[in-house]
Amino acid sequence: MTSLSLAAVSGRRLKARQSGVGVTRPGFAWAVPATVFFLLFAILPLVLVAVLSFTSWDGVASPHFNGLANWTKLIHDPVMTQSIWLTVVLTALGVVTQTPISILLGVWAAGPQRNRAVLSAIFFLPLLLSATAVSVLWRALLDPNFGIPGQLPWLFGNGNLLGSQAGSIAVLTFVGMWQFTPLHALLYQGGARAVPQVLYQAAAIDGAGTVRQFFHITLPQLRNTMITSVILMVVGGLTTFDTVLILTQGGPGTDTTVSAYYMYEQGFKEYDFGAGSAIALVLVVVATLISLAVVRLSGYDKMRSTAEGI
Repeated sequence: MTSLSLAAVSGRRLKARQSGVGVTRPGFAWAVPATVFFLLFAILPLVLVAVLSFTSWDGVASPHFNGLANWTKLIHDPVMTQSIWLTVVLTALGVVTQTPISILLGVWAAGPQRNRAVLSAIFFLPLLLSATAVSVLWRALLDPNFGIPGQLPWLFGNGNLLGSQAGSIAVLTFVGMWQFTPLHALLYQGGARAVPQVLYQAAAIDGAGTVRQFFHITLPQLRNTMITSVILMVVGGLTTFDTVLILTQGGPGTDTTVSAYYMYEQGFKEYDFGAGSAIALVLVVVATLISLAVVRLSGYDKMRSTAEGI
């Protein structure tokens, strides 16, 4: 077969693949393992939690059906109302503080700067630590007697940052930002590297500087990445638990009792797993609705291109 014939055959195969003609699609069998895994470890536990939310169960004896008692209790529970508000506030603060910093760091890390790789590796170290380890670390650093605030009374006053609601919320926001900003910066770094360089070259020819290129090229091209990052922040913020457990334990009083921590209190301190299951179901519904709202309002669900920002 001549080279011309080979080229013609290759061209026909390429057109067939692009048009979908003659292409064998993977069968349903390929999806069976993932489907079974999802059903066993996502759908089934969710169904069990929904069933338990209509029961009274102390974790030892058999569950007893009690109708809407758990839901009625939650509706009239002021702590539950406050926990939802606190959860929304902490989630919003996390998005507002982490997004701009992670974008700037991610775009910078995607550039050709000197020592960029070394500095990026150092900055990404918090990703290697668990939330528990991070919380223990900052609890020691923020100790009012032996920590940093106690050594700087001119800046932190009495040094007890966790002694007020405002201080506790500020600490939780800062610790979350310190730990999870590197993760989102990594997402933006990958997105920034996928931006075609020809766009920057054309902008430079037209006289656009670095700042103008960032706002008119980089940010629009990172739209999809930004939506993904915000959804991860929202879901993570709504399920914040271990940081609150170690740093504040819901205090002072109930000033930082977020919904996930209140679920833990109801289930494992009050031994009321029915009420805890109801709170868990509320969290699942709220997180799902917010994620769907972000996807719908951003137009992410209508995008078909795999290229950034198109």
